Amino acid sequence: MRLTIGRDQYDIEKIRDFSQWLLDIGEGKLDGINDGETVIDIPYDILINDPHDPIGSLIEFVYPSILENYKNTSYFQERAILAPKNEVVQEINDHLLSKFPGYEVEYLSSDSICQSEFVHDQFDANLYSHDFLNGLKVSSLPNHKLVLKIGVPVMLLRNIDQKNGLCNGTRPQVISLGKRVIEARIISGTNIGNRTFISRMSLTPSEKKIPSNFEEDNFHWLYVLQ
Repeated sequence: MRLTIGRDQYDIEKIRDFSQWLLDIGEGKLDGINDGETVIDIPYDILINDPHDPIGSLIEFVYPSILENYKNTSYFQERAILAPKNEVVQEINDHLLSKFPGYEVEYLSSDSICQSEFVHDQFDANLYSHDFLNGLKVSSLPNHKLVLKIGVPVMLLRNIDQKNGLCNGTRPQVISLGKRVIEARIISGTNIGNRTFISRMSLTPSEKKIPSNFEEDNFHWLYVLQ
């Protein structure tokens, strides 16, 4: 519905047809009744034909002439790449980050077992090494290592300051990179153009698959996404 605002009737019909096509794929209705397997014809205008570098081809399609436009705020307001898994997100991020000029700044999280886990004397925190905790990949948290450059668009993963537009899903663009603080300019939502400072913070994931609760201290955003 958001995509149809301000569009003419021809564009509205194209958007609705594409939306219905996606729904039919998800519900298994494409090509009539099937047993879970069918051949799907991908529309040519959204098909990636490069078998050697499909991610590079996707980036070039979504972000054409990025070196000439990355300083233009509106350039990123109109573009984004969606990915189904964090592994794909990381691969896209690494590929796109390499295209930005300037030096990389690496941020590492500080992971530890929550103090609440020490209620029972029998609990041995040494069972979980730092390497093990740093290697955990859970939803809603970035990976242990976060690499950024000035000019890179990022996305907040937490509601930090709703009044000033710092919410889950807000897209800022990095202006400067400090040791514990990042300065960024908001490029989405109702506070476009505002500058803000984001510091490191501690969070505890609620994912049940993890054998023990742990805390991660890092910058909580996932860049070039969603």
